[in-house]
This record gives sequence, structure tokens and C-alpha cells, in this order.
Amino acid sequence: MRKNIIFFLIGLVSLSAGIVAFKHNQADFVTIDQQAYRWGELRGQWVVVNYFAEWCAPCLKEVPELNKFHNTSGYPLFAISFDNETDEHMQQLRNKYDMRFPVISTAIPAKLPMEPPKALPATYIIDDHGVVRQRLMGEQSSDNIIKAITRLKGL
Repeated sequence: MRKNIIFFLIGLVSLSAGIVAFKHNQADFVTIDQQAYRWGELRGQWVVVNYFAEWCAPCLKEVPELNKFHNTSGYPLFAISFDNETDEHMQQLRNKYDMRFPVISTAIPAKLPMEPPKALPATYIIDDHGVVRQRLMGEQSSDNIIKAITRLKGL
């Protein structure tokens, strides 16, 4: 009887530890390429998040500039659809519009440090502590985003 209680308690402690570890390791967001990210892992880096939609002409027009920013700036850039689209549809859009940056899946609710915008396109600059420092509305260029980050960093 005593052994059963000990095994039960060990099992209960193990289960509790497993639940805590699982919750701790859950991703804050996942890209359509199934890459998982946690904001804690991005600490120490300035991050840019861009909201877009397929029906938003300025959103699609800024894609080449976002590609340029992604390829040359050294800052992580993530895009997320304003609409709840499937990962398959988002992959088709990504290919169609030659988006070369990670796109956040909307299949699983993303834990982002901002609410979705009321207008598009919207680009958010998040500082190295995970705090939204600025929202840039309208079509952006790579240079505009870099200038905004430089100004916010006080450089």
C-alpha cells in the first residue's frame, strides 16, 4: 500500500512538472513554415511586425521594400495577415507576391504585443524588451523603417 502511494505521488509530481514544462515551452507564434517563436527568445533584438491583406493594394505594393528590409537590415521581420487565412492560402500568397520574409500563421492564435490595426498596412516596431515603440501606418519603405528604428534607439 505504501509503495502505491509513493508511486502515485511520484507520478503526480512528474505530471505537474510536465505540464509546467509544456506551458513554458509553448510558442507565442508559429510561421506558415512551422517555425515556432517565443518573445523571450527575441529579447535583445528589435523586431518588426507588418500586418497586411491580399485586398490591400498598398500592402502588396510595399512587399519589395519589406523584402529589401528583411534581406539587408539585420532586424527580424514578420508579417501577419489581417484576415484569418489558412496556411495553405498564405503560402500561395507568399509565392504569388514573392514574400521572402516569415509569415505568421493565423491558424493558431498568435500572442503578439499589439492588437490588430484598424487600417492597413500597419507596421509595428518592437524594441529589444518586447515593447511596441511605434506603429507606422501606410505603405513603408525599407529606409523609412530603418530610420524609425534608428531614431527610437537614439542613434
